[in-house]
Amino acid sequence: MAKGLLLDRGALASRLEKRFLRDRAEWLTGGGTWPLQLPLGVPTEAEAQVRLAEVDRWQRAWRDWSGPGTLVWIERCWPRLGTQRLPQALGFDGPRQVAAFLGRNDEWQQAEARLGAVRERWPAAASLAARHWPVLAEWPEAEFERLLALLDWLVRHPDSGLLPRQLPVPGVDGKWLERHRRVIAAWLAGLGGGEAGGDLIELAGLRRPPARLRLRLLDPRLRAACGGLGDIEAPLPEIARLELPVRCAFIVENLQTGLAFDDLPGSLVFMQQGYDVAAFGDIPWLREIPVFYWGDIDTHGLAILDRLRAHLPQVRSLLMDEATLLAFRGLWGHEPRQAAPERLDRLRPDEARLYRDLRRGRWGPAVRLEQERIAWPHAAERLRAALNLRVDIS
Repeated sequence: MAKGLLLDRGALASRLEKRFLRDRAEWLTGGGTWPLQLPLGVPTEAEAQVRLAEVDRWQRAWRDWSGPGTLVWIERCWPRLGTQRLPQALGFDGPRQVAAFLGRNDEWQQAEARLGAVRERWPAAASLAARHWPVLAEWPEAEFERLLALLDWLVRHPDSGLLPRQLPVPGVDGKWLERHRRVIAAWLAGLGGGEAGGDLIELAGLRRPPARLRLRLLDPRLRAACGGLGDIEAPLPEIARLELPVRCAFIVENLQTGLAFDDLPGSLVFMQQGYDVAAFGDIPWLREIPVFYWGDIDTHGLAILDRLRAHLPQVRSLLMDEATLLAFRGLWGHEPRQAAPERLDRLRPDEARLYRDLRRGRWGPAVRLEQERIAWPHAAERLRAALNLRVDIS
């Protein structure tokens, strides 16, 4: 307590609020050291002489105190000011008094009651639940009961294999799960001994909707084999089973770029996957043909290329080189945040050098060239030339 600081009710409430926010989970489970006494800042005689009117107001304000907690008084026999009875501290017997002082009495009672409901169902989960104050003290009753019903069902059916939409819990659907996924995952991990921060679908034993990929068939013969369809979005397993005479595949990061592709013999283009490239490793026929990746010339574009090679080692980069970067210098932008790794082990030497130079700011801070800024005639020429490359897919 700093000398000269006289705490009135507002200042004390501010300090106590911070203590409450920090320790309420521990208090809910019976912890804490009680009684809790908070000093009010008794002044010295010298301080009182200098600030006599202020000390008098402070003393009279506490004299009329009748709220939660016990006010502790102390007498001081001062040579010049005489005997003074001063408020020394405000003490609280337990967290209920603290909550009442802060105007949080209803919240505290609701949190206690809900924690009791959790403890009754799952005794070992009380300490976990206590760390989720908004759930215990602020959620509407219907939402809280829905959470308990969902957890109860999932604990009894740990490997249901259902889609989220199929869960037989009233009021629970995909949107509700998404809105509360962090809380549900944390509680499930605690109840089932799983890893905190784990994936909700895996923790709940549910079935994940299959990944969907969007592609364009760039050859009239390929479109004819699909009943004339050229722009297709379908679940990954269905795309993996396609039997088409595809001789070359392109993967681009940007949707507009993929839509701009002209026809190329025996070819198709996948688009709009970003970092989510693991799915390409589950398409057997892609492993048997040349594949080109075209992304932004920046650290994230090269990081995606590196990740893609973990699933399709034969992938070649396209329009992701220093010459292309320098040819369009006037169209550069800047990455808001660069990729984290110092090095990417699946990049080829020229790509690794480009990645290193971008990270080190060789051409300026966080330089990037987005793929849609490259002039389309220039890009189209490079795409056509790629079909004539000999690509090692061993």
